[in-house]
Amino acid sequence: MKIGVISDTHGLLRPEVAHCFAGVSHIIHAGDIGALGVVEGLRRIAPVTAIRGNVDRDEWAKEFPETETLHLGGRRFYVLHDLNELKDGTVELGIDVVISGHSHRVRIDVADGVLYLNPGSAGKRRFKLPITVATLELDRSGPLQPIIHDLDAC
Repeated sequence: MKIGVISDTHGLLRPEVAHCFAGVSHIIHAGDIGALGVVEGLRRIAPVTAIRGNVDRDEWAKEFPETETLHLGGRRFYVLHDLNELKDGTVELGIDVVISGHSHRVRIDVADGVLYLNPGSAGKRRFKLPITVATLELDRSGPLQPIIHDLDAC
């Protein structure tokens, strides 16, 4: 099973995302969606789990939780927008992957057997950072190895 991971779209769903997410079974959006149309567009690609970020304060955003725990492909995910808000003990609950956004910077770390993944930002370019998303192949037998996709190259 392959999933797509996106964050910090800030109301902009770039057409390159559909190319990078071709063939994914599920999409996780780690907040700062910016507009409901972004999630609607992602749903045309695959089912979506989305959480709200610090810019998602309008009425439409109330349907999205601030955090989410979900199971996909035999793995357990915890999704929050700002990794700095991760509460002690959260990853002790059998979490395999923590997905976050907020910083607009790609992060791939493994600590105590937990993958920490921030796909970077897929919205408007900020801070001269690349525009990125991630895909993650879920295989129960091997380590999780996300792939970062630079949307300027898709």
